[in-house]
Amino acid sequence: FYSMSAQIDNERRDYYDMLEKSQCGGLDVTPWLLWFVGCLSRALVRAETTLATVLHKARLMDTLNALPANPRQRKAVNRLLDGFEGPLTAAKYAKMNACSTDTALRDINALITCGVLVRGPSGGRSTAYCLATEAGDTAAMVFMVVANNSSC
Repeated sequence: FYSMSAQIDNERRDYYDMLEKSQCGGLDVTPWLLWFVGCLSRALVRAETTLATVLHKARLMDTLNALPANPRQRKAVNRLLDGFEGPLTAAKYAKMNACSTDTALRDINALITCGVLVRGPSGGRSTAYCLATEAGDTAAMVFMVVANNSSC
């Protein structure tokens, strides 16, 4: 579903500008119609983006639920899905879950093995991790890795 009212609210200034211009001019409502159709298009794109985000999260959570993931791992993946600020590192994982860095690395490596996380190019303590789908993989690839990896 899309929300025109939310989109118009986001574009409130343009909305009132277009209303004023269409009321002060002649009988030509073409600029108003063009703006309205553009606004409708942006509302549909916004709804599509929201739906894609929700479906992505649901698929990843289904994948995670099929794994013997511990509560720390579930918490970290949820935080990443909910817009975690900056890259995930072992230190941030450890702080987020109140665990040791060694435990954080074991948990992260298990998620990498199962195809949920991908290790970034840097190494050492600055190694960053992201969700596999954010690294350019598709959700289907994540499911294939999980389905084919019985050790997960």
